[in-house]
Amino acid sequence: MSDQKNDAGTSQANAPAKDPKKKEDQKKKDDEDLSEEDLALKQQLELYVERVQDSDPGLQKVALESMRHEIRTSTSSMTSVPKPLKFLRPHYGTLKAFYETMPESDLKKYLADILSVLALTMSAEGERESLKYRLLGSEGDIGSWGHEYVRNLAGEIAQEYGKRQSEEAAIEDLMELVQQIVSFHMKHNAEPEAVDLLMEVEDLDLLVEHVDKTNFKRTCLYLTSAARYLPGPDDMLVLDIAYTIYLKFEEFASALQIALSLDNMQHVRQVFTSCDNQLKKMQFCYILARHGITFELDDEMVADDEERETLQDIINNTKLSESYLSLARDIEVMEPKSPEDIYKAHLLDGRASAGASVDSARQNLAATFVNAFVNAGFGQDKLMTAPADSSIGGSSGNWLFKNKEHGKTSAAASLGMILLWDVDSGLAQIDKYFHSNDNHVIAGALLGVGIVNCGVKNDCDPALALLSDYISKEDSSVRIGAIMGLGIAYAGAQNEQIRSSLTLILNDAKAPLDVIAFTAISLGLIYVGSCNEEVAQAIIFALMDRSESELGEPLTRLLPLALGLLYLGKQERVEATAEVSKTFNEKIRKYCDMTLLSCAYAGTGNVLKVQNLLGHCAQHLEKGETHQGPAVLGIAMVAMAEELGLDMSIRSLEHLLQYGEQNIRRAVPLALGLLCISNPKVNVMDTLSRLSHDSDSEVAMAAVISLGLIGAGTNNARIAGMLRNLSSYYYKDASLLFCVRIAQGLVHLGKGLLTLNPYHSDRFLLSPTALAGLVTMLHACLDMKAMVLGKYHYVLYFIVLAMQPRMLMTVDENLKPLSVPVRVGQAVDVVGQAGRPKTITGFQTHSTPVLLAAGDRAELATEKYIPLSPILEGHVILKENPDYREDS
Repeated sequence: MSDQKNDAGTSQANAPAKDPKKKEDQKKKDDEDLSEEDLALKQQLELYVERVQDSDPGLQKVALESMRHEIRTSTSSMTSVPKPLKFLRPHYGTLKAFYETMPESDLKKYLADILSVLALTMSAEGERESLKYRLLGSEGDIGSWGHEYVRNLAGEIAQEYGKRQSEEAAIEDLMELVQQIVSFHMKHNAEPEAVDLLMEVEDLDLLVEHVDKTNFKRTCLYLTSAARYLPGPDDMLVLDIAYTIYLKFEEFASALQIALSLDNMQHVRQVFTSCDNQLKKMQFCYILARHGITFELDDEMVADDEERETLQDIINNTKLSESYLSLARDIEVMEPKSPEDIYKAHLLDGRASAGASVDSARQNLAATFVNAFVNAGFGQDKLMTAPADSSIGGSSGNWLFKNKEHGKTSAAASLGMILLWDVDSGLAQIDKYFHSNDNHVIAGALLGVGIVNCGVKNDCDPALALLSDYISKEDSSVRIGAIMGLGIAYAGAQNEQIRSSLTLILNDAKAPLDVIAFTAISLGLIYVGSCNEEVAQAIIFALMDRSESELGEPLTRLLPLALGLLYLGKQERVEATAEVSKTFNEKIRKYCDMTLLSCAYAGTGNVLKVQNLLGHCAQHLEKGETHQGPAVLGIAMVAMAEELGLDMSIRSLEHLLQYGEQNIRRAVPLALGLLCISNPKVNVMDTLSRLSHDSDSEVAMAAVISLGLIGAGTNNARIAGMLRNLSSYYYKDASLLFCVRIAQGLVHLGKGLLTLNPYHSDRFLLSPTALAGLVTMLHACLDMKAMVLGKYHYVLYFIVLAMQPRMLMTVDENLKPLSVPVRVGQAVDVVGQAGRPKTITGFQTHSTPVLLAAGDRAELATEKYIPLSPILEGHVILKENPDYREDS
């Protein structure tokens, strides 16, 4: 403390000192303020400074060594400057001047070292003197001068590097220093600082040789977290380095996640070929299955045929239905629910129930969807699968015919949703509808086949076999059913056979517009993110062939979206296609532009693209402009990548609500729904609740659907309550009531066991097919009246692509469920923290299987097993810990 008191004393006493005599007194007074040892030190150092300037080299050397010793051994409190540096401050100029006059010798280098350290506190801003003298000085160990000195040097190197790059000067001497600094930082637990320095001097490859077993995890965690905030192509480089480091230390599961994040199939193969542990490979397959990509194992990756088949089954998700049902049994929610159980009309006053008979076909259609969403994947319900001999008397047939025309399509398809992922039983139960003489029912059955197969691959391709005969039938509803079914069943599969048959339809001049629109979307889904030239061209030609009148149709807008899906998340690879889109008819040109931009940068968090899209939303245009809707959705698609951008875009969307035109306001709720999907944030919930009473019915409908989306699969009681109140508020308005019902179905999606979030693995990976399904459904909702409330309500089934169990299922080495205690709590960001900080907070201990909400993270509460995946989500294989000892 004496130190700080002196400072205070000095500053107060300094003020009046004007004339020389007073200054002398002042100096004496200062000296009196110092304690004896400080005074002795000060005089000692002043003596050294004089001795350094002596003509005798012997004396100089002793003085320099003593000075160096004083500086190095002084420790200081964190808040104050070390004393030797403080007392040498007045002499910095003298020493600098003397340095210039010295002849070249070791002593001169010695003095340069000391000046370099003094420059830490003395040199003017931007002079970079510390670095200058360091480069002139001796090559001694850099760390011995302390952390602060090394950090200061690192900062100066970054500036100097930038300057030399622009002047194209040599940088070898800097890079030698960088080597020293990086190795110092890596040894002293300052990995983030080492990484930052290497990013500044654009040489991250150096990192690989400096990491070791103790710090590689922290280093990679920092790299992967930093990647979200870096501009391209730097983000890819950083992830690449992390991938290399993980491979070097045989952390294969983490390497695989980075390979998926980079969408680099070569890397994925490399992970499989580098690892020779069968159990670990099974875990990789679970990660691939959750990510939802089509991936074929070959004999290089897995040599043994039987093992390969087991692994391929996991990737194909063939057992997903089993796991899901065992989770449901464990949580005891197998009992089928009827729509009435969800509406809970008895909790409302009398008028709502009185209004139930208003538009009964519309109400029955809503009940169909609610029933499908709530019982999704359970294989039984009270409307479609009730046994024929029960007292109700063959109700499944009855329910189907309680729907009008195109309503029957959704009703028949809902059977596919109820039997989701259970291919064998699903196809058997849907089969009866193929013999119907009502085309709408057949269309629904075809779509149902697609839904059952969603995300589940099968070697004998049942969906392709059943649906391919129907895509060229006369009746357009049957064709749409088959085409959409193929799109959902083979999303992301890049199946050549389907491509050739669907591109024929796109180029068919006689095909009706709705068939063409759904064909394009299915192609977009099957080739999502593939940048496939041929598909892109087919869609572009289909767009160019549309007549003036057709371009105004809401369905036509699905064509640019299909084009966008081909480039989903692929950034600048969209540019050639974007140039072509500038030649389109001006009715659709801007719409196409916005859609392509937002799809290409979806999930990248690219700030410049968000600004660009906001710019388009800020314009006040005359009526009839449609391109601002996709621009608003685009903001959400780009910004959903990381938490910070997500919060900022929620605020920007609030501004758009206040200042935007009607067509923007209609899209804002949908954008909010996408940003917080299956993650009911209170502020967003309140905004949507306010908008659900908006005077513009389109805004209100979008807000209601979005309430369903943010609560999807959470059973959130607050949202459920809001929707019940809305159902009584809108009991006379059939369209809005329909939307309220859909939202109620979504909130209770899979009785609360499913999520729609396309992000998984701690929000690190984005599943392209899941995002594509959501975006397609949201684009359809931009024109509620024409699509969802018209005869294309089955576009709602596109969200099946994003439906995933939000579970943690632990399995043993034979893939049988294994119940172990786990702690589930709110995830905490521990990037760059020292030591071993806790990664979750406010946890509760459950035994698996457990449900994970948005932002939750799980960790094992026992040492008995070792998880084979770094992130406990989905299916995790546990192997017994050989070092575990039971406490006796």
